[in-house]
Amino acid sequence: MSQSKKIIVYINIAHFIDHYAMLIFAAAVLIIAPTFNMKYGELLPYATPGFIAFGAGSLLAGWLGDKWSRRNMMAIFFFGMGLTLFGVSFIQTPLQLGFMLLLIGMIASIYHPVGTAMLVSNAEKLGKEMGINGVWGNIGVASSALITGIITEYFGWRIAFLVPAVVCLLVGFLYLRSIPSSVDQIVKKSSAGSARVSKSVMIWVVASLVITVIASSTTFNAITVALPKLFQERLSNLTTNTATLGIITFFVYLSGALAQYIIGNLLDKFSLKNIFLPLAIVIVPTLYLASTISDYWLIVLAIIIIVAIFGQVTVNDTMLGKYTADEWRGRAYAARYFLGFTAAGLSVGLVSILYNQGGFDLMLKAIAGLSLLTVVGAVIFPKEDRKS
Repeated sequence: MSQSKKIIVYINIAHFIDHYAMLIFAAAVLIIAPTFNMKYGELLPYATPGFIAFGAGSLLAGWLGDKWSRRNMMAIFFFGMGLTLFGVSFIQTPLQLGFMLLLIGMIASIYHPVGTAMLVSNAEKLGKEMGINGVWGNIGVASSALITGIITEYFGWRIAFLVPAVVCLLVGFLYLRSIPSSVDQIVKKSSAGSARVSKSVMIWVVASLVITVIASSTTFNAITVALPKLFQERLSNLTTNTATLGIITFFVYLSGALAQYIIGNLLDKFSLKNIFLPLAIVIVPTLYLASTISDYWLIVLAIIIIVAIFGQVTVNDTMLGKYTADEWRGRAYAARYFLGFTAAGLSVGLVSILYNQGGFDLMLKAIAGLSLLTVVGAVIFPKEDRKS
């Protein structure tokens, strides 16, 4: 296996770990809250600082990756994530939990600006590799709900943090052995970095990206955080077993992962706008309909929503990869993820407030309204010049 392919394998594994780790709490909170004599809506805000750090930390991480070492930053990611997850399994108070979730968010912030920049630099076909990388990330999201649901049901929530901690540390050791520090000096010319629109309309690319990142990231995070609780409430006629709900959530997320792979390949063949706009449009009515639906139809709508939301992430990352040069790509992704994850971090508090005010009926309708901004972003995005 070539060095570039090895790097991409570890970057994909890191993407899995990143999303898995960030969403353990979203699934485990259903079990953790009663142990502290708290309600779901009361304990959920303790995750807010961690989600904000997930975005805010990306600025420093991206700068360090570009200026110091992307390879070493990813080593810090693997070992740091292992140690912080290990720490959560020993907390005794909600305040300690909030602090450890903050540390997890800080470590998790390394992956997207640094890992995505490494991926783009080593990719032959950018859309395809972005799609595959998206699959790994979304299987991480899906597996988090599934595995955390099963472990918390049968072994307790502390073990749900301890098991992935051990896995992270093992992957970290293998990464250091397999990827030499010399990879930072080798910048491969990939299919990225060649702008496909004229400079005169580049402002529309930037405007579209800013609007879309804020709206779609908030939507993405709100839905992924709320889905376990939404299913617990709205699928109660089908099942009340935590593990079974985790399995349903897993397959919903898996459909999103499969869609990302397909969308990634389509982005190498068609213009971004032709993929971007339909995905943006479908999110709004499905979220609105989901606000009042339950049981089997809710599962169907959830699949459509997750497919559209996850596909949007691949579009955003490919968009940025195509219009940035390698030497400052880490910082470009840092800015993108700072914007997106900071907005997304605030969405945890938003979910809590809207849920407490009007349940998931109000929350999903509000998020549907916010998603109209993604449609605006897609509409103003210019057509690409696909001559190459």
